[in-house]
Amino acid sequence: MFAIQSKTVEQSKVSIGNLMQPEHANPPGNIHGGEIMKLMDNAAAIVALRHTRTNVATKRVDQLVFHHPVHVGDFVICNAQLTFVGKSSMEVLVTVLVDNITKDQPTKVALTAFFTLVALDGNGMPADAPPLAIITEEERVLFEAGRQRYLSYKQQRLR
Repeated sequence: MFAIQSKTVEQSKVSIGNLMQPEHANPPGNIHGGEIMKLMDNAAAIVALRHTRTNVATKRVDQLVFHHPVHVGDFVICNAQLTFVGKSSMEVLVTVLVDNITKDQPTKVALTAFFTLVALDGNGMPADAPPLAIITEEERVLFEAGRQRYLSYKQQRLR
């Protein structure tokens, strides 16, 4: 048996964007939260896939917070990065920025959430994920907070 090589946060980090269209919105022009959540889930899955290079599945979404509305014509950017990796599970922080491209103003944080994904083998069973190599102090803080959430969820499952 060989040891799995650790990978850094930078190796799997991703930013994806999408221009919000009328089909993403309700009649007044506000984008449905589910449309943004779908983009967030895609970004989280890309991060997990890049980290594991195997199939992954979303297990949970936590602390989904809507900070700022998104409207038709806005450009949304999903920034996603690993915060914690366990044996087979991975926590990905997704931050959604909204850019009103018709105005010269800074982007705003629209949503944030933590997605937990699980690495899967060819039979759909949990597989080992590469360890996460922590490089920066910010990564260490995020990793420790993710580890605490992981342990808390684990305790909840045992009850």
